[in-house]
Amino acid sequence: MTHRVPIERELDLHTFAPRDISPLVGEYVHAAHAKGLAEVRIVHGRGRGIQRRTVHEVLADHSLVEEYWDDSASHLGATIARLKDA
Repeated sequence: MTHRVPIERELDLHTFAPRDISPLVGEYVHAAHAKGLAEVRIVHGRGRGIQRRTVHEVLADHSLVEEYWDDSASHLGATIARLKDA
């Protein structure tokens, strides 16, 4: 399924099906980098940690991600990723 998502500093995954998360996050990082964003915040929720783990796996393998970490203000409900310079 194709989703049109505005490329802003934050992506909230709550409205997406779990099966769409990996490709969506990967494409979002590419688009955010192309737009010149240096850092993005991905909201995955707290729950059982499945979405968080999926997001971290995508970010760990993504060639445009310099580093990522849990957003401490969200109590494990979001991840911040610093993107490599264009």
